[in-house]
Formats: sequence, C-alpha cells, structure tokens
Amino acid sequence: MNITFLGAAREVTGSCYLVETAGTRFLVDCGMVQGGREAPARNHQPFAFDPKSIDFVLLTHAHIDHSGLLPKLTRAGFQGAIHTTMATSDLLQVMLPDSAHIQEGDAERARHHVRSAPDRGVGPIPLYTLADAQDCLDQVQPIPYDQEFIPHLGVRCRFRDAGHILGSAIIEVWIIEHGQTTKLVFSGDLGQPGRPILRDPTPIEEADIVIMESTYGDRAHKNMTSSEDELVEIIDRTLHEQGGNVIVPAFAVGRTQEVLYHLHRLTREGRLRDLKVFVDSPMATAATRITRQHLELFDDAAKHLADWHALGKGLPHLQFTASTDESRALNQIRSGAIIISASGMCDAGRIKHHLRHNLPRRECGVLITGFQAQGTLGRRLVDGAKRVRIFGEEVPVRAAVHTVGGLSAHADQPALLAWSASFRRPPARTFIVHGEARTAFAFAERLRAERGWDVEVPEPGTRVQWTSGAGGGGHDRS
Repeated sequence: MNITFLGAAREVTGSCYLVETAGTRFLVDCGMVQGGREAPARNHQPFAFDPKSIDFVLLTHAHIDHSGLLPKLTRAGFQGAIHTTMATSDLLQVMLPDSAHIQEGDAERARHHVRSAPDRGVGPIPLYTLADAQDCLDQVQPIPYDQEFIPHLGVRCRFRDAGHILGSAIIEVWIIEHGQTTKLVFSGDLGQPGRPILRDPTPIEEADIVIMESTYGDRAHKNMTSSEDELVEIIDRTLHEQGGNVIVPAFAVGRTQEVLYHLHRLTREGRLRDLKVFVDSPMATAATRITRQHLELFDDAAKHLADWHALGKGLPHLQFTASTDESRALNQIRSGAIIISASGMCDAGRIKHHLRHNLPRRECGVLITGFQAQGTLGRRLVDGAKRVRIFGEEVPVRAAVHTVGGLSAHADQPALLAWSASFRRPPARTFIVHGEARTAFAFAERLRAERGWDVEVPEPGTRVQWTSGAGGGGHDRS
C-alpha cells in the first residue's frame, strides 16, 4: 500500500491524500488551496494522478479546502462514488454550487479584463461551472455516522464524529492486502472538546497509521468563559461606547452558526443587549437552515437549548440578507450593527465590501474568530497590516482588529494531545498534516515527547510505502 500526500502537507489548505493498494486507488478529500497569489494557479494545475483511475473518494467534511476540487475531479473523468456523512452531503448541495458561482464570476471578471487587451476575447475558463458542480453532486453517497460500509473489495470504512463542523468526520479505513489487515485513521479536522453545539471528537483506540491534523498544534486556546467575556467586552465597547459597527468574517458553515449561538445565549442571559445582527451570506443562511435539520448531531447542552435556532426570540433584530441590494444597504449603516459575512478568511464574498467600508473607521471593530491562512486578507489583518488592498484599492486599517481564538472550530494542542491519548498503543506510523510547517513540526515534537510515537511531517508529494504485517516501509517524493 502507498499513501501520497498531495495537499495540506506543511500547509493548512488543499487537503488531498491518494491511497493505492493492490486492488484499488482512492482519495481522502479533494480540497481547494486557499490563500496567496499562487492559489488560483495551483488549483488549475492538472491532478497528479489520472482521475479516471480513482475508484472512490472519502470526504471528511464540507469545507472548501477539503471538498472544493471535487467538481473538477468529476469533470476530469472520475466516475466513482463520493462517500461522506449525511449532514456533509446536505451541506455540499449548497457549498459546491456556491463555489462554482465564485469560479464562474472570477473567470468572467478575468475575461472582461483581457477583452481590453490586444488578445481580446481570449481569457481563462472557470475552474468548474455550476453544471459541473451539479453533476458532481450526483455522485455523492451519504453514509450515517458509526456505520461500517465497503466502498470497494478489500476496503472497509467508518465515519466517526470529528466535532469540527456539522457532519465532519474522522475516517477509519481497514485495508486487506495479502491476507493482512492494516487500519488507517484520518483525523480530518478535529473540533475543540467542550465547545457548544457539536459533540466532542470521537476517541479512537486502534490504528496502524494515523494521518492527523495540526492547525493549532503549537498553541492553546483561551477557555470558553474567557472568550465569551472578551466577546461581550468587544461588542459593548464598539457598539455602545464608540458608536461603530462590528464586522465578523465567518465561514458560512460552522462559524456563522456558532457565533449566532453565542450572541443568542449571551443576549438571553442579559450580558448583551439591543443587538442588531445581520447575516450577509446566502450560503450561511442556507447552512443555518441545514443545521436546524440535524439537531440529532448537537451536544447535550445545545439540545437543552434546542430552541436556540428560533433565533428571533433572543435576537429580535436578527436579519438574514439575501439580495445584493440588501447587502449594499448594510454599507450605509454607520453604527450599532454586527455584520456577519463570508468568506471567513476575507478573500472572497460580501465580507470584502463590508471591510472596505468599515476598516477606515476608528470607531469600528473587526472580530476574527477562525484560522487565517498565510497569504489571505484575514491573515494580513491579524498580522497588523496598516493598509490592505481590497478590489484594487488601498484601504487604511484604522478599525481595531480583535482575535478571539477560543471560538475556533479546531482543536488546540492540548486537545490534539488528549485525542491522541485515546489510542491504546502507539500507531506504527503517524503523519502530521493540515498545519503550517512550523506548527506541524512543533506538534510532531510534542507528540514524540509526550506519547513516544513515531511521527513524521511529510513534504508535499511525499509517497509513503507500507508493507502489511511488516511494521511499515520507506518513503520517497514524487
């Protein structure tokens, strides 16, 4: 068996792993690279394998850095099933068409630019189209959590709750070769234990090979109480003392719903008051509706607050904007508004308009609640940029930029170590992925020191060979 680390190796986005056995070839995730000027070119590069040769795909969750190249894969000739959880399947119905819309829009803007050049009429084609996304969705096969299934002869799988976003999964894979069984565990993106709404990540007891994320593998989040105190203080000061707006870049799936949960609960407790909240993301609106349809995946605390989704009770001034006219109208609001919009890393979507209108204003605040990849607008704001470029225009950053890490949907270092402690014996080999290089190496060192595991941080393109029953093998880079 061979495993090739095609994406999210020494970086956070672009998750994609190719597994080749004596009888099959399959992918775990097929995600888009996000952040940095080179991201579009990287996403347009041909796959490092023949899509027609792939028998099936296992998908950990719906975020675009894990699912975003699936329509490109099917357009290129992949004809197999895309296996994922029930909730992820529902979310993909919204997210992949939305991504296609963005690809078509980007290509059209680029063609418009080229039409003014000497080679008028020649321009880029979209990474994929809405029709491609719809065709891809026909190949999605939802599977319930905790139910074993056989996607191909000699391969048995099971999805376990990862607690990251709705429908996110840890994937257990048993591969039978030459009469020997090897168990692989792909952590996917692990959630932070004790976080509201979703259940904690499922502990796994056995594995021969573990492929484990490390997004926040070098740090610890603030606890939820401190994070909520900080949230209240930022909102009160910005809205009521300074008379500005609070702009919240948020992933449409997961983060938007969690921010609404906190605002709703803090308002009901009397800690926040008179909030005018706007969710300006059609995809987030659809994802919130899907979230309401999966209450069975909520943790016990959220089930006891099962009417949290009846948000009008706690947030009477909550509005979900749909049209572009409604979105533009928000830019006329000078004070007292909390505007939640996508994308979460500020590189696309309506959030860029709200930042352009509010960043120059000292009385406003920007609330960062999620990971910001290198090269993104969100990362530049977190790193303290004094000026940023939005829609080709230099925008001064006078608004305060606040980072509330305790609201992160990713496990921090203590939580990652705690999850690793659930294994009854060390895996034969562990590969640390889905983290910037410095973070991944720091977590790998911690895992070696505290658990005594054999840990590697693969480079992009690393191909690992495993011989069943022999305790492992070598690796090379292709």
